[in-house]
Amino acid sequence: MESVNLESTPIDYIPILIQLGVAVAFGVLTIIGTHLIGPKVRTENKLGAFESGVEVIGNARQPFSVKYFMAAILFVVFDVEVIFMYPWAVNFREMGMDGLWKMGIFLGIVVLGLIYEVKRGALEWD
Repeated sequence: MESVNLESTPIDYIPILIQLGVAVAFGVLTIIGTHLIGPKVRTENKLGAFESGVEVIGNARQPFSVKYFMAAILFVVFDVEVIFMYPWAVNFREMGMDGLWKMGIFLGIVVLGLIYEVKRGALEWD
């Protein structure tokens, strides 16, 4: 059998650094380009709040319901769960039963969090 070298060397990170550099350069160039090329007209109508063509009524500083934030936090928790599950799904054969048990524990904790959120009424909208 052929042995596989699993050690990383600094040269292995060059593609990641190139991608990071391209992403940063694109962001900076886009911001600078729109500032230089974009229109400079500043009128009261243009600087006002735009609400999809609907006239603005009332104060925008009214507090939101806590239920909104609970649902948002619940979304973030399950979004982060997927971030942890993707590498596991790609490498589950190499991790063996040990990796399966660890992911089972992780998912159990996440499910307990979901049960807690449901019992607290985070998903019930009045």
